[in-house]
Amino acid sequence: MKSFEKTNRPPSIDALLKNGIIRQLSDRYGRNEVATTIRGNLDAWRQKYYGGDLSNFSFEKLIKDVKENLEADGRFSLKSVFNLSGIVLHTNLGRALLPPSAISTIVKVASSPTNLEYDLDTGGRGDRDDHIESLICELTGAEAATVVNNNAAALMLTLNSLALGKEVPLSRGELVEIGGSFRIPEIIVRSGCTLREVGSTNRTHLHDYQNAINHQTAVLMKVYTSNYEIRGYVSEVATSDLAHLAQENNLPLVVDLGSGNLINMADYGLPYEPLVIDAIGAGADAVTFSCDKLLGGPQAGIIIGKKPLIQKIKENPMKRALRVDKMTIAGLYEVLLLYKNPDKLRELLPTLRLLTREIEELEELAFTIVDSIGKVLEGFAETSVVNVDSQIGSGSLPLERLPSKAISITTTNDILLRKIASAFRRLPQPVIGRIHDGSLLFDMRTLEDKEGFLSQLGQLDLTEITG
Repeated sequence: MKSFEKTNRPPSIDALLKNGIIRQLSDRYGRNEVATTIRGNLDAWRQKYYGGDLSNFSFEKLIKDVKENLEADGRFSLKSVFNLSGIVLHTNLGRALLPPSAISTIVKVASSPTNLEYDLDTGGRGDRDDHIESLICELTGAEAATVVNNNAAALMLTLNSLALGKEVPLSRGELVEIGGSFRIPEIIVRSGCTLREVGSTNRTHLHDYQNAINHQTAVLMKVYTSNYEIRGYVSEVATSDLAHLAQENNLPLVVDLGSGNLINMADYGLPYEPLVIDAIGAGADAVTFSCDKLLGGPQAGIIIGKKPLIQKIKENPMKRALRVDKMTIAGLYEVLLLYKNPDKLRELLPTLRLLTREIEELEELAFTIVDSIGKVLEGFAETSVVNVDSQIGSGSLPLERLPSKAISITTTNDILLRKIASAFRRLPQPVIGRIHDGSLLFDMRTLEDKEGFLSQLGQLDLTEITG
């Protein structure tokens, strides 16, 4: 095609739609979308053309601009990233990674019809919980179970089903905020219940609950404060004591465990975290917990407990609004299945593997890549291997740290350091670190794809830094 000349008119949309490259774009994005993009580019070009700006004007460049605009608009904003922040279960970065077995099963059920709610024996309607309930009960010791889309939903559905319009006594020390500004008191109120605060921030006793029980009390409740801890002059009521009090008053005890731990973390050299099975053993009638934290599964919330209570919860109309899809059920089943083989769990479950990596392995990894980063940033920053502490994340064991190794990037000023951090975030697979004490740190605990990390260092765009 000819270049623009002052006597030429800008091309028409119809003329451009006949171009071979444009026709290919129409097949991919649709003729209407392509025509709209062309129109926007032509409007911009006409303003320049009639303004006398003819530099680099050509049909070829116009077509190139249209192609680039369409590709940019069609680019999915959700990306895989390298989480080198030092937080293993990073809420903003998607929390737990799924094992290959879960991913494979998800792909299989996503690409074909399934018996999600179809009983193959009777040919009638089935229950989607049937695919996973027995496995959950086997691992937790519960009588029954159901699954919803996260733990906040699990707690809300449980309270709405068991305590609608009634009071829920809860210790003031357990009125936690669980992330994203979601607070337990607000969830209780939104569940249609009335919060009855008992005890104090640091000390709550059994008699505080006893004194709060009246004809309006529907359930007793205990929340495990996984995302903070009070030390010093403190006292809380044990689950077993609260369960005994609830039983004496013919009330169910609801326990929100949050992190969803199914194993003894001490067996793997990690700090203790309460087990779901222990809450059931202590007498809890209903327990809620997350699936994408320590459990290491997809985003979901599980409710377990006594069969009559779980059945009442499942009959709540809200359950349909909060239910999970076939892909979540498939992924969660495969993750839970791994727990039946504890000897292989550390090897097969990504969350546990990352949490238990040896410091020697992390140090060796750091020294194999520090020089490559140093060469790319030569003249802009200094790089070294340093000791750091990783966090488990997502509110799990907030005061506990895991010794780790990191690549430290230091510069002459904070502005330059932030520009380097920004450049790493603009890579094809963005690299997310953290800035701490004047250094950009890339924690090695969660880096497993070393080759993928190194392969894109050559694409680091430092023009913003040099400009």
